[in-house]
Amino acid sequence: MRRQVQLNRRYSTTLGIALAVVVADLVTKRYASAHFADSPLEVIPGFLTFTFTENPGAAFSLFQNAGPFMGVAAIVVSVFVLWSIRTERPFLEVAALGLVLGGANGNLIDRVFRGEGFLDGKVIDWISMWWIPTFNISDASVTIAVGLLLIHAWQTR
Repeated sequence: MRRQVQLNRRYSTTLGIALAVVVADLVTKRYASAHFADSPLEVIPGFLTFTFTENPGAAFSLFQNAGPFMGVAAIVVSVFVLWSIRTERPFLEVAALGLVLGGANGNLIDRVFRGEGFLDGKVIDWISMWWIPTFNISDASVTIAVGLLLIHAWQTR
């Protein structure tokens, strides 16, 4: 019984974080498409600009026109995350996996609903920081998750 409660808690935490990321990502992408497409907003001159771009590739504008591949990769990652949550993990790993799941699915939604063919929709990117390619909440979520997992791995050595 206790094992089932822990399993339910891991899934609830992971799915809750993923849902929060997806909602934040979708809301901010919609806002960006409505407000920044014609007039980018320079928040901190030379450092941070909110803009609107459509990305047919991967995070941070890598692998242009690889949308279908990235869509399939997001599905595979999602299945892997849901499969790996079934084993006991520290909270930091569970939270990071929730961030990965949310990030993968936030961009997957764009690929599914913003294109005409199989997973070929362009992902909306809207945050531009000095030399970093334009990104979105989903991209940032996955990047933060990788950072958390690296910190956790370093702490447990």
